[in-house]
Amino acid sequence: MTSRVDRLLGARLPDPPESLRRGPFRAGAFSSPLHSDRRAARVGVWLGTAFLVCFLTGLLSHLIQQPPSWFRLPASPVWGYRVTQGVHVAAGIAAVPLLLVKLWTVYPLLFEWPPASTVSRAVGRLSLLVLVGAAVMQLATGLINISQWYPFGFNFTRGHYWTGWIAIGAVAVHVGAKAPQIRRALARHRAPTADAGDRAGGRAGDGDTGLPRRAFVLATGLGVTAVTLTTVGQTLSPLSSVSLLAPRLPRSGPEDLPVNQTAAAADVERSATDPAYRLVVAGPNRLELSLADLRARPQHRQSLPIACVEGWSADATWTGVRLADLLEEAGLPAGTPLVVESLQTGGLYRTSRIDEPHARDPRTLLALQLEGRPLSLDHGFPVRLISPNRPGVMQTKWVSLVRPA
Repeated sequence: MTSRVDRLLGARLPDPPESLRRGPFRAGAFSSPLHSDRRAARVGVWLGTAFLVCFLTGLLSHLIQQPPSWFRLPASPVWGYRVTQGVHVAAGIAAVPLLLVKLWTVYPLLFEWPPASTVSRAVGRLSLLVLVGAAVMQLATGLINISQWYPFGFNFTRGHYWTGWIAIGAVAVHVGAKAPQIRRALARHRAPTADAGDRAGGRAGDGDTGLPRRAFVLATGLGVTAVTLTTVGQTLSPLSSVSLLAPRLPRSGPEDLPVNQTAAAADVERSATDPAYRLVVAGPNRLELSLADLRARPQHRQSLPIACVEGWSADATWTGVRLADLLEEAGLPAGTPLVVESLQTGGLYRTSRIDEPHARDPRTLLALQLEGRPLSLDHGFPVRLISPNRPGVMQTKWVSLVRPA
């Protein structure tokens, strides 16, 4: 069976007529040394690293939001998710110019002659459609998500997650198939004449555009640096003043904190301001607490960041009642997995699960104030959950019920 497959894949395909070998198919149509295996391999290393970082940090975010039974996220450090998701988004944005440069270095291969000399070569070229398509899809949907614009008809979270697996799998297969060629390309040194030309004035290089090799590398580095600096300030506050393209900045929004979903969008304005509002903690000793009851209890203050899946994050000071105190009063034993429910009646994040160690962590609050002022409606009035090292979408706003899972 194996020999039959080998014979099939190795079967020689007929060459197309030479009369079709025109334009980009002609010999020498791409004379630029920048379209080289060495250049493509080096850019590929950078791009592959960016994709691997995105995949690992994205997988962690998925496990945090949809945890399997064996996964428990620690509550410390409080800035953990802020860093990993910030790196995820920053690496994804940096990968955009790297992908464009990578495609530019290898696009002449689309016009090699003959287009496919064997069945194996034809299958290999078709497989690149999966690699390129998944890479473009992953980066494009990621950019669309951080801009909170969803023109597509599918669930972003699910689509982005599974496309990530396809993309990283395609990268692994491609690297495995090309490993000998990549090693040779990375080990290859530039010809002495090219080195001398670069030293003489940087004129040796791209025969198509006159672009020197060093200028090509510099332009790639500047492009990656530019997109990073103009967006990373949404996570790295000291760079917010130069991050002109950042979708969110740390000090924008009510109480100087960004808002993704407003109270109007969640349709909770009436229920959140209803004098009959009660926070229910379900347990052997059921609690039903009015806003006045909550304010009368011991208040605790914590400085905790909000870190969003879109990559932005900001520090804030929260004041409220410790969740652990209410759980103990309600008679819920330690280790009980909990579900926190919002007043909103729909949406993917109307509820969130909270397990140990977050549930009993003294820093986990049912917050009533932000920066010393009562919560605004958009930030979760009358009560919101705030807990260390959790995604912003799991810091449930407009909390109405805490119950065992």
